[in-house]
Amino acid sequence: MRLRPVALTAAVNADDEVLLLWRHRFITDSWGWELPAGVVDDGETIEQAAARELLEETGWRIGPLHPLLTVEPSNGLTDARHHVFWAEGAEYVGHPQDDFESERREWVPLARVPEMVEKGEIRSANAVAALLLLHKRRCR
Repeated sequence: MRLRPVALTAAVNADDEVLLLWRHRFITDSWGWELPAGVVDDGETIEQAAARELLEETGWRIGPLHPLLTVEPSNGLTDARHHVFWAEGAEYVGHPQDDFESERREWVPLARVPEMVEKGEIRSANAVAALLLLHKRRCR
């Protein structure tokens, strides 16, 4: 199956907290913490999509993006590539446009990520990979 690329952003603040969304996924009927994400629109770069999705879904505007990793979450079924970026810092600019995307948004300490993954609170493959890598790089 051919799918559009997906862009995600992990915004990290000065306290080494990451901005996450608490979402319900209807396909699996499950709740979990995720990174803001979405498909790359026609005429848009992956970086532009990553920044746009974070702003639309959280109401926070980020600074410069840094590539973190690219994952193929289901390469036996689809050619989907998820491009993950991280940004240091963010500025709150108002209520999210896409408020329906999540029940709530929270800054969560990166130090808690491994425990949250083990407990199944973070389940999406792209978020698990990205957040564990960020944890490794920033929480030494």
